Amino acid sequence: MKLWGGRFREDENKLMEDFNRSLHVDKRLYFEDIKGSIAHVNMLVKCDLLTRNEGESIKRSLLSILEDIESGTLPIEGDFEDIHSFVEATLTERIGETAKKLHTARSRNDQVALDTRLYAKNKALEVLEQIEDLQHNLVEKAKENNVIMPGYTHLQRAQVVTLKHHLMAYFSMLDRDRKRILNAIEILDESPLGCGALAGTTHTIDREMTAKELGFSKPMNNFLDGVSDRDYLLELTSGFSIIMMHVSRLSEELILWSSQEFKFISIDDAYSTGSSIMPQKKNPDAAELIRGKTGRVYGSLTSLLTTMKGLPLAYNKDMQEDKEPFFDALDTVLSCLKIMSKMISTMKVHTENMKKAVNDGFLNATEVADYLVSKGVAFRDAHSIVGSIVIYCEDHDKPIEELTLAELKSLNPLVDEDLYEFIDYQNILNKGIKVNLLK
Repeated sequence: MKLWGGRFREDENKLMEDFNRSLHVDKRLYFEDIKGSIAHVNMLVKCDLLTRNEGESIKRSLLSILEDIESGTLPIEGDFEDIHSFVEATLTERIGETAKKLHTARSRNDQVALDTRLYAKNKALEVLEQIEDLQHNLVEKAKENNVIMPGYTHLQRAQVVTLKHHLMAYFSMLDRDRKRILNAIEILDESPLGCGALAGTTHTIDREMTAKELGFSKPMNNFLDGVSDRDYLLELTSGFSIIMMHVSRLSEELILWSSQEFKFISIDDAYSTGSSIMPQKKNPDAAELIRGKTGRVYGSLTSLLTTMKGLPLAYNKDMQEDKEPFFDALDTVLSCLKIMSKMISTMKVHTENMKKAVNDGFLNATEVADYLVSKGVAFRDAHSIVGSIVIYCEDHDKPIEELTLAELKSLNPLVDEDLYEFIDYQNILNKGIKVNLLK
């Protein structure tokens, strides 16, 4: 069944039919399509564009179609152009001519826009749930592991931090992600139903009613914009891209930390794989896959931006290409958030290895400079002095805190016994200037 064709003298070429078909992609919109149609029917009845009996007949059949799809007795398949023609054809098959009245005061353009917007809103809420689940697991793992570890810049040991503080940095990133998705939901929360093809309808309809029934804050103001706006897909996919960037960075940390060179953590066997030839290997493939799939989501964003960049108002068939990249980005970000959440909740932390890395890394060198500043030395001079101390430590294979007072004084006479307390790692963390590290 086609939803168009009356003005054509010849049948569509079979190759064109296949090229034009999108059912295999947009079939996942069946729930939103039926939900939107039921709201539309309720409005048509209220506005006397359908009789009450006609409305009830259409709604009952739509609900039976929904039930049959979800039970598996009605597979979404066949030579239908899209999910909209599938639902309407099935409705016509079940109740006959009355089904043809469903499309009164509605275009496929505002129907497509409505279905996609409803789906995006619902799935964005699911992404929020997964972000919050990962945040919860980061907090729990952080609480369990308020232990010292090296903080890095340039992937070189820099200053002492805690694993708790390190993990909570990712909590903060995800909190910004959460706010971005919430903002996108707020912006997209407008109903395009009633915009028609691009110029509304000559029928007297109630757009406020359908917007309210479908859970939107209001109808869209401009009909042209209503059927051609895909900003919400771009904004959500942009948000997904930033989420993926964050979990990719965390994946990189987990990959490094689980290596034999670091040995800071162990990733649970459930989220690791082995080698087909090297029996000793335990590979962090879950983290590596997240890191790899990040580019896939970036590609979806670029695809959407490229599709939309040159389109005149209003609807153009190019926009059929909006769903596949959005769906792929959505599926990818949901699966990656779920896997990362499981990896964090099950990973084991090797605290002694972290402490050893702190002791071997001269991570209190900055505090030695601060100490000398407290004795009246200019910071630039203190920086140079501590550089000499580090060279001495490297030459004698000692950390700064294990140098004798005599050795320290030989390097700078201002050093006294109180330096040892000043550069103790736990004292460093407890100092007021770094109290935030423990939060």
